[in-house]
Amino acid sequence: MTTSAYVPVPLPDHVGLPEEEMQARADAFLADIRRRHTVRDFSGRPVPRALIETCIRAAGTAPNGANHQPWHFCVIGDPAVKRRIREAAEAEEREFYAGKAGEEWLKALGPLGTDPEKPFLETAPWLIAVFGARRSASADGVMRKNYYVPESVSIAVGFLIVALHRAGLVSLTHTPAPMGFLNAICGRPADEKPYILMVVGHPAEGATIPAHALEKKPLEAIASFL
Repeated sequence: MTTSAYVPVPLPDHVGLPEEEMQARADAFLADIRRRHTVRDFSGRPVPRALIETCIRAAGTAPNGANHQPWHFCVIGDPAVKRRIREAAEAEEREFYAGKAGEEWLKALGPLGTDPEKPFLETAPWLIAVFGARRSASADGVMRKNYYVPESVSIAVGFLIVALHRAGLVSLTHTPAPMGFLNAICGRPADEKPYILMVVGHPAEGATIPAHALEKKPLEAIASFL
């Protein structure tokens, strides 16, 4: 079995900071990210494609298994394609809310006020379908197996959410189940799995969020220090 040679290079770009500045930056980031909210009321106001491209480039820097970068971001702005996605997603959602989800799951969703209608899939200027690939080509075109695909794609989506927020946009992580219709609509191969359908844009005037979404667990409930 052949393996690529390990070639170390100096750590680029890292700048050491005094502890006081480190804490100040962490505090500033916490204050900023607390202003990020999942939105379902979108404006049709356009968003430049270049802005979305930059945010996706940021997502593409996420850590991932063996640096195979097993993700694909399909960006949809065509109104006709968005309508097809909405129709397919709502068909799945109607089955979900009709009982497929189960009573416990539907009860958990109650405080969020969600239902099968997803008009934001057409209203928002951009949708981003994020796929994960079990196999993909390397930089020199050789097909290879990918590793830790769900974990890698999830981290990249987290980067994307933060990048969009820092750019002044709002987003929604939409996960109709199953999502196989996205492969057909987006022209992606069957061995790629759709993980998330991101809805991206500006909030509508008078946009609201559920009060339940503001309830965050305290540090002691989500972390332990040994």
